[in-house]
Amino acid sequence: MNPILELKNVYYSYYTTDGETTALEDISLSVQNGQFISIVGPSGCGKSTLLSLIAGLIKPSTGEIVINGNNIGYMLQKDHLFEWCNIYKNVTLGLKIQHKLDNKAKKNVNSMLSTYGLENFTASKPSQLSGGMRQRAALIRTLALEPDLLLLDEPFSALDYQTRLEVCDDISEIIKREGKTAILVTHDLSEALSMGNQVVVLSKRPAHIKKVIPISFAMDDRTPFKSRNAPEFKDYFNIIWKELTSDE
Repeated sequence: MNPILELKNVYYSYYTTDGETTALEDISLSVQNGQFISIVGPSGCGKSTLLSLIAGLIKPSTGEIVINGNNIGYMLQKDHLFEWCNIYKNVTLGLKIQHKLDNKAKKNVNSMLSTYGLENFTASKPSQLSGGMRQRAALIRTLALEPDLLLLDEPFSALDYQTRLEVCDDISEIIKREGKTAILVTHDLSEALSMGNQVVVLSKRPAHIKKVIPISFAMDDRTPFKSRNAPEFKDYFNIIWKELTSDE
């Protein structure tokens, strides 16, 4: 089966008045359908730049990015829900813009709102919802467009710690239930490890891939919260930490 995403020897440089700066160098990565990939690396190394390249918002300087799918969903650090719209209008906005808000799409949205605990808040404004509920609404808005690949750029960073743990479980369960492929960028190693089935460690800028670490826990019905309490968690954490802090 062809991977849903392939990055082949991708380089990216940007230009300022001071000259050319290489942000990413020789990035090669293959993502299979159904995988959840977490990307970690030093602050400012280019993790979000990598997501922007995958999303097609910017083009690589050299190299090739191949996406075997029709649609990409992008979930940012902030939920970007519009306060002047109720939750139903917010989650259907993308569909409306793309002229896809037909009966089938409405049925799908209503099903997700019901399944993920928002059916009684469709007439509410975003300010009336908790941070976790807002993130669920933002994800439903993204999933409503039926993306083949989800890009998550630190979507929990604005939440307090307790809410963050709860929302990690919520979002992970939704992505698993909907059968989506996801790539998460995060500064939080525990978050990366608890959610991903593969962790990609980037070096400092110019970033290249230092190590790709497969993650597997001996448990049924894995969730991020359960993963944090698994006996293997500490060993994986130490491996990732060592990669991040070691000099090459």
